[in-house]
Amino acid sequence: MIVESKLKELGITLPEPLKPLGLYVPTVKVGPWVYVSGMVSMQNNKFKYKGKVGRDLTLEQGYEAARIGGINALAALKSVIGDLDKVERIVKVVGYVNSSEPFTKHPQVVNGASELFAKIFGDNGIAARSAVGVNGLPEDSPVELEMIVKIKE
Repeated sequence: MIVESKLKELGITLPEPLKPLGLYVPTVKVGPWVYVSGMVSMQNNKFKYKGKVGRDLTLEQGYEAARIGGINALAALKSVIGDLDKVERIVKVVGYVNSSEPFTKHPQVVNGASELFAKIFGDNGIAARSAVGVNGLPEDSPVELEMIVKIKE
């Protein structure tokens, strides 16, 4: 229950996992690996933010959207492994940032999720990562996150 207590310290209650917006599953577990599909910044079945970072949203709002996506990724992960204390390591995080053309601070936006994972899992939450600017995301989400996690066997 170490992770649960860290979540509580941070004031985070994991929501129900997001329902897929298309034909896919939120997570796939293969051996000790869990692949988490792209998670967006929805809270209570609606988007907290919509639009392009750098045009419609500030860097800080993009950061918060990434943090929310990270929380949703953890909810999806927990739904398949049952207990987040089983996480051995967050291996890879890919963050897609719906951004305006001149915006180049994609890494700082995706830090919203990466810093959350580091606070929860320590060094084992600091993953290999990509932060990519894109022209659009589903339902005009500002951020979409996916990750690969190794769990303890």
